[in-house]
Amino acid sequence: MFSFLIRRAISAVAMLLIVSMVTFGIFFLLPRLAGQTTDQLAAAYAGKAPTQAAIADIKERLGLDDPIAVQYGRFVKGVVAGQDFSNGPSVMHCGAPCLGYSFRTSEPVLPTLLDRAPVTVSLALGAAVFWLIAGIGVGVLSALRRGSAFDRAAMMTALAGVSLPVYFTGLVSLAVFAYGLKLWPEGVAYRSFTEDPVDWAYNLILPWATLAFLHAALYARLTRAGMLETLNEDYIRTARAKGLPERTVITKHALRASLTPILTIFGLDLGLLLGGAVLTEKTFGFPGLGALSIDSIRSGDLPMVMGVVLLATIFIVVASFVVDVLYAVIDPRVRLE
Repeated sequence: MFSFLIRRAISAVAMLLIVSMVTFGIFFLLPRLAGQTTDQLAAAYAGKAPTQAAIADIKERLGLDDPIAVQYGRFVKGVVAGQDFSNGPSVMHCGAPCLGYSFRTSEPVLPTLLDRAPVTVSLALGAAVFWLIAGIGVGVLSALRRGSAFDRAAMMTALAGVSLPVYFTGLVSLAVFAYGLKLWPEGVAYRSFTEDPVDWAYNLILPWATLAFLHAALYARLTRAGMLETLNEDYIRTARAKGLPERTVITKHALRASLTPILTIFGLDLGLLLGGAVLTEKTFGFPGLGALSIDSIRSGDLPMVMGVVLLATIFIVVASFVVDVLYAVIDPRVRLE
């Protein structure tokens, strides 16, 4: 078990390094390969009609004339040990872990990410609870009532949920429930949990349901398929022949074995959403990591984009690690070395 955790930790660190190198190369190496000069890159951050002196100053402060390897090494050093940044006459120190300063606002990247993260975490975790309960529950019932009217209706609804994009269902839900039925007369807006937990949950119900509708549909179809396959296994027939109650056969044997693929995609889905539920946040106007990434891409704020990408990678790596550990708990056929 300990050796397994060590290997997973090493692979997680290696994955973060690879993602950071790829992301850094996309934003700082590819433009050079495409023929963009450092003067053109610096001019993008010097405002309208920049002078040559302003461009030269930005190149010097950002170190754009340095080799790519040197720039990447400086970035990694900032993450590990912190870094000093020149801002004209003053010098700012960014303590470790330092992801740099925004090109647009001159604000440190990490505090901005941590300020936006609670919005995305609230949205992702709440929706995850919704889609797990609904998706797995509907999938199990559909498998047990195969061919019934409930099964057909549930799978048709699941097909609609998988097909309809989030921004469509989000706008429709806003039009019907918020503006039509006036359940949210002032509109849906994010509220801080520490200020008013009830208002926080009330304003997240509609985004939770909208985001969960897409994932619950997929989870229902996967659970149904897994349950139908598992119910035909020999050990299920043996359990029934021994006289075990049907509820025990379904929950302890069939469902437990069917949850392995569900657990796999759940870890990935949750990790991706924690990195930013882009469409849902933009649809409901939530200031989360997804909205921040879109705004940063539009403004060309490369350090902020890199920060969002690295944070999303951390979420996905951690989620994958937890999934690997939980395999042995859910499926007794899996054993950790």
